Amino acid sequence: MSEASGPLEDLLDLLDLERVEQDIFRGESRSALVPRVFGGQVAAQALVAAGRTVPDERPAHSLHAYFLRPGDPGVPIVYTVDRIRDGRSFTTRRVVAVQHGQPIFHLSASFQAYEEGLEHQGGMPDAPDPETLETAAEMLPRHLPPDVARRLVEARAAVDLRYADAPPWGTVGQPREPHSQVWFRTNGKLGAEPAGSLLHLCLATYVSDMTLLDSVLLAHGRGGWAVGDVVGASLDHAMWFHRPFRADEWLLYDQESPSASGGRGLGQARIWTRDGRLAVTVIQEGVVRVPRAR
Repeated sequence: MSEASGPLEDLLDLLDLERVEQDIFRGESRSALVPRVFGGQVAAQALVAAGRTVPDERPAHSLHAYFLRPGDPGVPIVYTVDRIRDGRSFTTRRVVAVQHGQPIFHLSASFQAYEEGLEHQGGMPDAPDPETLETAAEMLPRHLPPDVARRLVEARAAVDLRYADAPPWGTVGQPREPHSQVWFRTNGKLGAEPAGSLLHLCLATYVSDMTLLDSVLLAHGRGGWAVGDVVGASLDHAMWFHRPFRADEWLLYDQESPSASGGRGLGQARIWTRDGRLAVTVIQEGVVRVPRAR
């Protein structure tokens, strides 16, 4: 039994897709800060759909996805799973998310049976302890208009997400190093779900789309979509799951942007467990445009 908050229970319900046919699933949406479906939701639901067709003893080790069209939060999303390959060690699935008869999202995911192998990783970066940092509810009202702050807090209420440094909207007009860190965990415990299970991977996928392009904005002193000095959207998203983790325990999301050009910005990141294990690598490119003067 989980000890989830109301918002976390709502998110867990969102990820509990309805099975329509053997390999067809249907999911609902929740309101977001912008009038389209939050990309992290679509990616997480697609991974749920893929994982529901794979044995539990084969967890996902990677996903690669493209955002094709904005999602409509007012209608369900249908996820169709193609069973591309079932091998002795690896399983591959392809998922297409459809609304209004058109694909809005593609995901390919690979799953692997556990095996022993070579082991190494880099060192975890320094970061302040999460308990020393402000919660979103404490921090956001100091940087954003009340209505925007309220809606952003509500949209992220299922997650305890804490910025190690000022977020983009906290330093508008002050370009700085394109690097940012946040700690995150679910707002409530997830009960007996084992570390590395599909639920923990899907929750990390959901959160991974919240802040990854922040570092692009920091390099140019832009506040982002919350303040309206840029417009943008996710284009593609890739994740590699290296080691088991729990999404209800503190995870450090260390993010940077190596490049922006052509109206696009690239973010790359690593997710670390609190005890220093590299859990996930994430790379995302998104549209990042400065609005044209009227």
